[in-house]
Amino acid sequence: MNKGKGKDHKLKLLAAYYKPYKGLFFADLFFAILGAAVTLVIPLLVRYIMTSIGDMPVAQAQKTILYIGLGMLVLILVQLGSRYFITYYGHMMGAYIEHDMRNEIFSHYQKLSFAFYDNQKVGHLLSRITSDLFDISELLHHGPEDIIISVIKLFGALIILMNVNWKMALLCFLVVLVMLIYALIYNRKMKTAFKENRVRIGDINSQIEDSLAGIRVVKSFGNEKREIEKFKKGNERFVEAKSVSYRYMAGYHAGMDAFTTLITVVALVSGSMFLAGGSILAADLVTFLLYINNFTEPVTKLVNFTEQFQNGYSGYDRFLEMMSIAPDIEDTPDAQPLEHAKGDIRFEDVSFHYEDHKESVLSHVNLEVKPGEYVALVGSSGAGKTTLCSLIPRFYDVSGGAIYLDGKDIRNIRLKDLRNNIGIVQQDVYLFAGTVLDNIRYGRPDASDEEVIRAAKAANAHDFIMEMDNNYYTDIGQRGVKLSGGQKQRLSIARAFLKNPPILIFDEATSALDNESEKVVQDSLERLAKDRTTFVIAHRLSTIRNARRILVLTEDGIAEEGTHKELMEKNGVYAKLCRAGL
Repeated sequence: MNKGKGKDHKLKLLAAYYKPYKGLFFADLFFAILGAAVTLVIPLLVRYIMTSIGDMPVAQAQKTILYIGLGMLVLILVQLGSRYFITYYGHMMGAYIEHDMRNEIFSHYQKLSFAFYDNQKVGHLLSRITSDLFDISELLHHGPEDIIISVIKLFGALIILMNVNWKMALLCFLVVLVMLIYALIYNRKMKTAFKENRVRIGDINSQIEDSLAGIRVVKSFGNEKREIEKFKKGNERFVEAKSVSYRYMAGYHAGMDAFTTLITVVALVSGSMFLAGGSILAADLVTFLLYINNFTEPVTKLVNFTEQFQNGYSGYDRFLEMMSIAPDIEDTPDAQPLEHAKGDIRFEDVSFHYEDHKESVLSHVNLEVKPGEYVALVGSSGAGKTTLCSLIPRFYDVSGGAIYLDGKDIRNIRLKDLRNNIGIVQQDVYLFAGTVLDNIRYGRPDASDEEVIRAAKAANAHDFIMEMDNNYYTDIGQRGVKLSGGQKQRLSIARAFLKNPPILIFDEATSALDNESEKVVQDSLERLAKDRTTFVIAHRLSTIRNARRILVLTEDGIAEEGTHKELMEKNGVYAKLCRAGL
């Protein structure tokens, strides 16, 4: 009972996507009805010619045939126009709906937190926004018009055939019923196969994305053959899944063709018997045979619709499944705006663990950082340095305790405002495909060219940019592949300069650079950090030696705190890390 109600509710939600395009939807149905009506009228005109023209004088017969011929031409033009409208405008309506749904799911993706993406494959997310939505739009476009056309043709043809010869019509209708039952059985079997196909294509998309995104790593390790083998295995699983669905499709299409031919044979044999017995006219038998196509085609179309419905509806199920994932980090109803933060940050008894893990990454951390203070975080891998910094912009929410910014719990500050006040420079810089100008301007999309150039100069990036072929308009390739590590970092720092936030987080920003690049980038970072509350996660002593405050994180929390000199004199955890090469 609940399952049925759930399905009805889903169908109502799906039907709501027609609302902005009501005019187009009803026009599409109107022309579908008109086109179907034309196909029913033409055989009746043929029957009229065969039964009535023979009794007319030659001149009158020729005149009548000419008028009927002209009438048929008009009907053909009506059919042509109807077909053009439902093919072009019907498909465009489907494309508009697909566009709306794609906007909706992409916007939803943007709201989901890091915790969601930690457990997802990009290929699967991509298939939901491409192939799934295409199947849904095909269902929304073709579904209603196919049902309307099929019902009109099927019942129109049945009524006409019953008037021509009810015995023949019933015989054909019995075959159609068996045909429907056969088709529905096969379609039920195909539903599971289609779902499996979607999972497999999602796996393949994910594998392709992973392999191509890491192509430099693949080639540097000489693992091209390994990647090809991995892909072949995934591709073979996809073929196996396809094989099952194609086996059902083969049985379905072969059976449908056989039933279609059987109906014609039943009509021909029974009609010939009635003709021989004198209970039917030759003109009626010809009319009957002309209508057989109108009788069988809608059945095929209806059954094809069930296949399309399974395809589109399973795609819609996956769409709803994704849309039902509530963002676990979002604004509270009474979230407060924050124009420009001072940068006073306080951790109060903060604990954190990831969704799927019971072990705490941070336990009962207490920390206060004053506005403009420069704090360095060190510790062994897995101690929670990056996690601690990720909690400040609410990439993850604390599992216990609270974090305060300027005296306000960050959960009560508007998320957009919170993140607008925080700049992040990471070790793994992500640059978008496009120009240098576009990538720096990402820090503040409304910035002028002059402001972008000033930010680049402040980040020590202007000189190398001007040496490029098209300077600020140089295309840097996918993920900035045409730039060195140091150049990428300086563009990332230029972004942060342009954003001009009061709080900064440097997440191992120089650990992957050579000494020369590190010095240039370090100068840029220090210039950026001036008078801002700054958190630096570092693996190199050179980046934190001058920090006024160094926090040493271990699995038990903040183990030590002080300047480099003070901590070395303690000869504790920090001193051991330094001796090990930090």
